[in-house]
Amino acid sequence: MRIRIGMLSGLLTVAIAASGQVLSTKNLGIAGARAVSDAAEQTARKLGAPGAAIAVVDQGGNLLYLVRLDGTFAAGSRISEGKARTAALFRRPTKVFEDIVNQGRTTMVALDDFTPLQGGVPIMMDGEVIGAIGVSGAASAAQDEEIALAGAAAISDATSTMSSDEIFYLESDKVRAAFQKGAPLIELSDYKVHASHRDKGGESEIHQKETDIIYVLDGSATFVTGGKVVDGRTTAPGEIRGAGIEGGTTRRLTKGDVIIVPQGTPHWFKEVDGVVDYYVVKVLS
Repeated sequence: MRIRIGMLSGLLTVAIAASGQVLSTKNLGIAGARAVSDAAEQTARKLGAPGAAIAVVDQGGNLLYLVRLDGTFAAGSRISEGKARTAALFRRPTKVFEDIVNQGRTTMVALDDFTPLQGGVPIMMDGEVIGAIGVSGAASAAQDEEIALAGAAAISDATSTMSSDEIFYLESDKVRAAFQKGAPLIELSDYKVHASHRDKGGESEIHQKETDIIYVLDGSATFVTGGKVVDGRTTAPGEIRGAGIEGGTTRRLTKGDVIIVPQGTPHWFKEVDGVVDYYVVKVLS
């Protein structure tokens, strides 16, 4: 038996060859899960739903990434993960099953790993389910699903133009659409290109294995580098986030500026004037 494993834009591609038969499948990876979660979180904040819990799972329903926004109710994490797992394992949005149960087929609730509540959405690539996202704790069930759909769209947008070639061409309309919501353009094993959009400051960050090359396309912001992250917590392997930075160097970034943040360096978009759009090229070590 031969097993081949490759990475493409946060997707884990596995090919198993045995007895002359080949089975090939795509699966969501941690980078893709992070992109999905980030897009969902940004949508939640735009909709005024800061109490949402966001869970992203792989094709088999295994948890990859979980975010509990401030104000999330106690059971939110478990419910969001259940929605995501149901959408992945059954390969359909969870609203389908909620409607079926509400129409009288209540025996479906006896199924294992089954959460028939609106807010779970499969993540698709090339017609194949590669994972799923579940959201709980927004203002309504419909809003849960809206946030989940925005997250699921992020990985599709990020990978839709990618092929096995080494040249990637991104049409202007897709780039503009990515900037409207802030989304990855390309994510590979050795570099990433993100179209980032902010309308307010964010958390401080440390990328232990990524160097960020930031080019400000439009707008301005107060940016802090160095110093010490306040209330730092690990949010993913090699990723630390916090409430701010103590010390450090403060700069004013404006249109046309470029700043390079080496891996392991704390950095923070402290304040934003209106909105700021910027490219981030992430070089992975």
